[in-house]
Amino acid sequence: MKRSEVNKIIRENIEFINKMNFKLPPFAYWTPEEWAEKGAEYDEIRDNMLGWDVTDFGSGDYDKIGLFLFTIRNGNIHNPKYDKPYAEKLLISNEGQVCPCHFHWNKSEDIINRGGGNLVVKLYNSTEDEELADTPVTVYVDGHKYEIEAGGTVILKPGESITMQRGQYHSFWGEPGYGKVLVGEVSMVNDDNADNRFYEPAGRFPEIEEDEPVLYYLCSEYPKN
Repeated sequence: MKRSEVNKIIRENIEFINKMNFKLPPFAYWTPEEWAEKGAEYDEIRDNMLGWDVTDFGSGDYDKIGLFLFTIRNGNIHNPKYDKPYAEKLLISNEGQVCPCHFHWNKSEDIINRGGGNLVVKLYNSTEDEELADTPVTVYVDGHKYEIEAGGTVILKPGESITMQRGQYHSFWGEPGYGKVLVGEVSMVNDDNADNRFYEPAGRFPEIEEDEPVLYYLCSEYPKN
């Protein structure tokens, strides 16, 4: 992805976040110059990869296969000094923009439609060799337990949420015709470097072509202090 594309996506989604009356923490808006002045007292942000996260999963087509995220809080399974067993993210899913099919080995999570359009979630169980199972999928939506067929979908309207179990394949996108979706994620500690099993090969963090200055660092880009 080009830096200009990343910057544009962040600007557009800040506008949407503000429209939805959701407030991000102050560090969201620190410039590279401000980050240069931040010392070890802000290592939790750096070490736990809090902040902006824009990815096309290596597809080269963000509008078709991609996701916008902001990690608000997170622990760190590799560093016991961070005694925080949970994480929270804000995501934005555009109409028809697919987050690829994947599961997590260690993390269970709730995906919440915080507002905007409808979120379509497609589900499969995984087999022992991490293929797509053809067995019915048990779904938990706001305290309602039921089953859908393998590869079936659940549509979350604003305010609704779904629980993703470990090893449960899922992909999602904004339902066409309803607008972009503000999505919340509440989960166990998040480790995007080692806890994503994509069904088809995908790159979690993009390679950036620097064609203009950085607006805000992505969570994978903070300079060492």
